[in-house]
Amino acid sequence: MISRFFCPVPLPRAGEIQLPEALAHHAVRVLRLRDGDPLILFDGGGGEVPAVLHVRGKQCFATLAERRDVERESPLPLVLVQALASGDKMDWIVQKAVELGVSALVPVQAERSVLRLAGERAAKRVEHWQQVAVSACEQSGRNRVPAVAPITGLRDFLARPHDGVRLVLDPTATTRLLDAERPAGAVQLLIGPEGGWSDEELAACRSAGCGGVTLGPRVLRTETAGIAAIAALQATWGDF
Repeated sequence: MISRFFCPVPLPRAGEIQLPEALAHHAVRVLRLRDGDPLILFDGGGGEVPAVLHVRGKQCFATLAERRDVERESPLPLVLVQALASGDKMDWIVQKAVELGVSALVPVQAERSVLRLAGERAAKRVEHWQQVAVSACEQSGRNRVPAVAPITGLRDFLARPHDGVRLVLDPTATTRLLDAERPAGAVQLLIGPEGGWSDEELAACRSAGCGGVTLGPRVLRTETAGIAAIAALQATWGDF
């Protein structure tokens, strides 16, 4: 498999470019690519560019071939609204959600979230999750990187206008996820934290027009629930 790399600057149509230092380090020092090896670059603007690596001392360059208009995005615009989870669970959630095709991720602070982040710590963590999303795109073949939004409170998120459908996983709901009506636009999927949504949060979701859905009689962990729901939605309305 040819190694794929996200290039944070727009790629020209042809010619040779110098690779950013971080990209070059990952290619040569981590993946042990050598001079003359093939690679694929993408800049997030759509499509990908086959290239050939050139190592000249401590600098790396790439000779670009013709851009290929390859898209691997799902026809279902799906936003994962994930309550903050502790430990490295958020990394795993972001990685797998991107692999499964979400178009964006919104981390929210819930009442029962064990993880509490604010200020500089919150900004750094979001920056880290964005890099996790980049790596997941490199691995999965996606050429557009989903944005990880700044951490927000649930009620602040619910107050934002939305033209599509909002679904919240609710253990008390009587509607199965796959029995929900097919959306005309984007889907925002809300997943609670380790302790679940509070009664007040579920009430706020309902007041904001969120449809409550269930994944069945079994209780899933927060890091499992969203991924399972995304896979089910992709199989039903997406491209699985």
